[in-house]
Amino acid sequence: MSVFFTQRRAVLRGATAVVLAGALSACSDPAPSFKGNDITGTGLGKALALNDHNGEARTLQDFEGKVMVAFFGFTQCPDVCPTALAELSQVMEKLGPDADRVQVLLISVDPERDTPEILKQYVTSFDPRFLGLTGTPDQVKKTAASFKAYYAKVPTDNGANYTMDHTAAFYLFDGKGESRVLANSTIGVDAMVHDIKALLG
Repeated sequence: MSVFFTQRRAVLRGATAVVLAGALSACSDPAPSFKGNDITGTGLGKALALNDHNGEARTLQDFEGKVMVAFFGFTQCPDVCPTALAELSQVMEKLGPDADRVQVLLISVDPERDTPEILKQYVTSFDPRFLGLTGTPDQVKKTAASFKAYYAKVPTDNGANYTMDHTAAFYLFDGKGESRVLANSTIGVDAMVHDIKALLG
């Protein structure tokens, strides 16, 4: 477990460096104040190309006009993922009518086990508007690299089974499909609502 957190911190440190570069490049424009890290200008997630749990091919362009919240995880995740999705469900509730202008995406890092059917049953149990995304291992790898997100298979039960280590962070995109905020999974409901409202304008 300590290796996971060490690796995750390394990934988040790298993402923070990207954050600072993006913030400096955008300093000439008035920007909203976010609770999470401002990653405006970094272009994270541009290569997202997966299928949703209904079998429909998806890219960032499909969600134009909506604020998008992307999160990497998997359906057999014991703690971080269900906690994050439960909080995102609360976020949607607090947003009220504005929630219809927000799309939450769970990007599976476990395509071997997370079939579209399993993903659909899982994510919609938190909110029927949530979408699960998956694809071939290569598609997932390319998408995660675009987000600079880490994930790895970790054998358990003497190799008879496995779990997944992965970056635990929320990526927020504006209505133009541009990455704007990187938030730790512990940011909390109210802070997430604040940042989403800032992007909704």
